[in-house]
Amino acid sequence: MTPDILSPDIAALLVTSFAIGIVIGLTGMGGGALMTPALIFLGVPPTSAVANDLVAAAVNKSTGAAVHWREGSPHRGIATWLIAGSLPTAFAGAFIVQAAGEGEERDAFLKVAIGITLLIAACTYALRLYVEMRRKALGQTVVSAEPTVRPLPTLLVGAFGGLLVGITSVGSGSVIMVVLLVLYPALAGVRLVGTDLVQAVPLVTAAAISHVIVTGIDPAVLIPLVVGGTPGTFLGARLANRVSQSIVRRGIVLVLFLTGLSMLKVPPWGVALAAAVGLVVAPLVWRMLRTRLAVSAEGRKDRPLDGDPGA
Repeated sequence: MTPDILSPDIAALLVTSFAIGIVIGLTGMGGGALMTPALIFLGVPPTSAVANDLVAAAVNKSTGAAVHWREGSPHRGIATWLIAGSLPTAFAGAFIVQAAGEGEERDAFLKVAIGITLLIAACTYALRLYVEMRRKALGQTVVSAEPTVRPLPTLLVGAFGGLLVGITSVGSGSVIMVVLLVLYPALAGVRLVGTDLVQAVPLVTAAAISHVIVTGIDPAVLIPLVVGGTPGTFLGARLANRVSQSIVRRGIVLVLFLTGLSMLKVPPWGVALAAAVGLVVAPLVWRMLRTRLAVSAEGRKDRPLDGDPGA
């Protein structure tokens, strides 16, 4: 990217990174799913957007991971298998993008890859919201602080997540977290977050290194990402207890889905129609699910819950 393209947009980059930082602080969701498409919409070429976002993410995630590591919350066994699976595929990401062609051909490939990954992230994040709502409605609690590690599935999850992140920078927080929630339902929430953050640092770092080798970094993009994102994340964390998490998270699902459609070159009228359907239908479906779960919970009051030792 040439400096004359970015110079007028420094303020826009700062504001965008600050706003997305607030969302990250509020929800704990990885920034790649939001930041990379935002950079592309601001005029940053896809290859540069992915490379610079990965470098910024490697810096930001290291801080959170260090805190969780000191407090002992990560499950080191699960994190180890995730890292073993993700490192090679994450590092290969930039070279896969490079092999897709040159110039516009490479950018087109990357936009399609990002669009598909965003749709996957939207679906998995919606699944996470449902699983969490179901557990809360049914009163299910963690029954084991040390779940049995499942090496092969965990390794495959790491490999798949590493591939997504290595190519698109999306997936370290939005996709892997959800699969861990399904694989290890007995893992406490704080340990789930800590495990995801710890495994994400080497994953994102490996992906960032390969993209720096292939594409390089642009300080005019990278610096605003770090300068704007850090205080935004801090502010979001401070506001987390004052803002409805449910509304924000459901809003993120819709944004990811619509952004994914835009990346796949769905016509504007198609995106607008999807937005209208999402705004009208999604709340009705969500309310129906909550009602059904409430009825199910009422009927299970006198029976052991799934996972209960007495079941």
